[in-house]
Amino acid sequence: MILTLTPNPSVDQTVALTERLARGAVHRVATTTSQPGGKGVNISRAAVAAGEPSIAVLPALIDDPFVLELLAGGVDCRPVRPSGPVRVNVTLAEPDGTTTKLNSPGAEVDARVLDDLTEVLLHHAGQADWTVLAGSLPPGAPPEWYAALTARLRSRGTRVAVDTSDAPLKALVAALPGPAPDLMKPNAEELASFTGADADVLEADPAAAAAAAHQLLERGVGTVLATLGANGAVLLHRDATGAVGAWHATPPPTTVVSTVGAGDSSLFGYLLGCRRGLPAEQRLALGVAYGSAAAGLPGTTIPLPDQVRPELVAVSPVPFTRGDS
Repeated sequence: MILTLTPNPSVDQTVALTERLARGAVHRVATTTSQPGGKGVNISRAAVAAGEPSIAVLPALIDDPFVLELLAGGVDCRPVRPSGPVRVNVTLAEPDGTTTKLNSPGAEVDARVLDDLTEVLLHHAGQADWTVLAGSLPPGAPPEWYAALTARLRSRGTRVAVDTSDAPLKALVAALPGPAPDLMKPNAEELASFTGADADVLEADPAAAAAAAHQLLERGVGTVLATLGANGAVLLHRDATGAVGAWHATPPPTTVVSTVGAGDSSLFGYLLGCRRGLPAEQRLALGVAYGSAAAGLPGTTIPLPDQVRPELVAVSPVPFTRGDS
């Protein structure tokens, strides 16, 4: 079972434009969509679509339309009483796939909300193969919260994956190796934020991305799945013997419609490969195939298994220079 935490969920509204976005101009809209979102929510939705068991933990009223839509879609949703309404995020999608995101901060939380989320998460963690801590933290949550949760969750026997950015990511990295997750999924910009490397270089150069990601393995993280946008992803994995393998996966040709949520689908694909017992290279291929399929769909639409083509993903070893810890 995949257990997910989304402490700052969102209603994801996607506005598809008929032309390139021009600041200050009037634009015509081709379509608009609205879906329940947030990184952990997206992973739970992907699990349901693939027939995998998942529980989604998040702050929302039990009768909120956000929760009701998830339940109607088959997502086992365990909401806790929030401190305010679910935020709304808006994505402007241009015809060539370029997206502009306008993300709301979310309602400010207090200790009661964080304690309730922690209690529910820990209650279910013993049943979970993986527990995923995903997305931004709402205002009022301390940046160190994910690091503290990771340490508590690992004592429950679940493997922990973390996908976050900004202050929570920096706090987690600063606390290593103590609360080291089993898996981290940064993108190139997030890798650059704590390694000092150039994000554009990391996204374009798999060897450079692998060297940056290796810094996390040196500090106790078990596996790093670094997504590189249109350049696919790099996987660094330490096996039971302590040996580190590094691979780069190139996605199949894709007509990009929306990149929103593609990274979440990539993370789910990798976790699905873990649950199926696939070797590291095939887990990476499945992750990149899921992300590529998601990028070809509007909004944060989750790809169905028959839309995912891992056999079209090219995977090759990546030689890299080990970074300084």
